[in-house]
Amino acid sequence: QVQLVESGGGLVQAGGSLRLSCAASGRTFSYAMGWFRQAPGKEREFVAAISWSSSIINYADSVKGRFTISRDNAKRMVYLQMNSLKPEDTAVYYCAAGSLPSPNLGMYAYWGQGTQVTVSS
Repeated sequence: QVQLVESGGGLVQAGGSLRLSCAASGRTFSYAMGWFRQAPGKEREFVAAISWSSSIINYADSVKGRFTISRDNAKRMVYLQMNSLKPEDTAVYYCAAGSLPSPNLGMYAYWGQGTQVTVSS
């Protein structure tokens, strides 16, 4: 069992940057971690994922070159650095823990409550 709490969301102008954080608590942190997002009226979609050792990292095509996922296992933290933000990045961003760094939502057993990111044009 793991509990996840996201933070760092907010309002930013297009072209700006935000850094999301996800704090994990529980018996173990030996999970692959992912970031997903959900815009109003749309399905939740994959953003980025990272394996426990950070040796495998995956990104959605829409964020490649702009977003960077990282983790600090000693601190039980996962981060999403978001640069060159666009209005279409506006969504609730969720942190998730699972068995593989997969773009498939079904591979993640634990989810945070989400943090709102709003990018103004």
